[in-house]
Amino acid sequence: MTVHAVQKENPVVTSASRVAVIGLGSMGFGMAQSLKRAGFEVTGFDIDDALVQRFVAEGGRGAQTPAQAARAADVVVSVVVNAAQTEAILFGAGGVAETLAEGTVFVSSATMDPDVARKLAARLGATGGLYLDAPISGGSVRAADGALTVLASGSAPAFAKARPVLDAMAAKVYELGEEPGIGAAFKMINQLLAGVHIAAASEAIVFAARQGLDLRKVYEVITASAGSSWMFENRVPHVLNGDYTPRSAVDIFVKDLGIVQDMARSAKFPVPVAAAALQMFLMTSAAGMGRDDDASVARLYGRITGTDLPGETKT
Repeated sequence: MTVHAVQKENPVVTSASRVAVIGLGSMGFGMAQSLKRAGFEVTGFDIDDALVQRFVAEGGRGAQTPAQAARAADVVVSVVVNAAQTEAILFGAGGVAETLAEGTVFVSSATMDPDVARKLAARLGATGGLYLDAPISGGSVRAADGALTVLASGSAPAFAKARPVLDAMAAKVYELGEEPGIGAAFKMINQLLAGVHIAAASEAIVFAARQGLDLRKVYEVITASAGSSWMFENRVPHVLNGDYTPRSAVDIFVKDLGIVQDMARSAKFPVPVAAAALQMFLMTSAAGMGRDDDASVARLYGRITGTDLPGETKT
């Protein structure tokens, strides 16, 4: 397998000029905005009509169903949470498959089991659609800036038609292979590491608090030392500020690390570190913080050890 990483250039709108974005949440809305800025005609759909109306107010088009959004689209970008939602917006009542023209590309950005991605691709292919397995990484800020990383796999025709769309949304697009499911597998490796790093960063910063250390000085020292990670640098400020507004929710890692466990069990491959991280996210969710920022794992550590954190009261 040859992997091509394509750096972002100035996107040029080609014949694939009409794009539907299904899912206008924190990621999808920013992606739709990036496409609109690049000159695409963008139609958005979300189950929350307020998000559709917000997109329309900012110059986009709105649709009442995924099928309506996809009717005239050259490329459909799906930005939903999981495989079940992807299947529903593809093949459910009012789904994309009802109106998707032959040769139209469906870009699936949800994190899911690679086997499920392959099944969805085969099912869509039977209708004449092209499926691009293209999970994303980067968060809502990079989505709004058109600076995501896309981990994509699919056929050459799918890549060719979707390329201008991908370039408008991403700073870097990895072409990982011709078979759907490869992109999903790469994303799960990323999520394994991301979840472990968040759990480890949470454990470390609360342990530092228990030692009575100046947490801001800990952050300064660790980010300049070998023990740092991107997640430590990005998530620990949420703890320092006592701000758990969800940029990425706890329950996302309950889902994603759960997929890792399922994949590992199927392959009879041990993943004990990921399993431990999953338990921390599960406990945090069970404690009522599932929809809060994933740095809330630190709050759980604080509560079960009686350690004070900024914005939290020791119980």
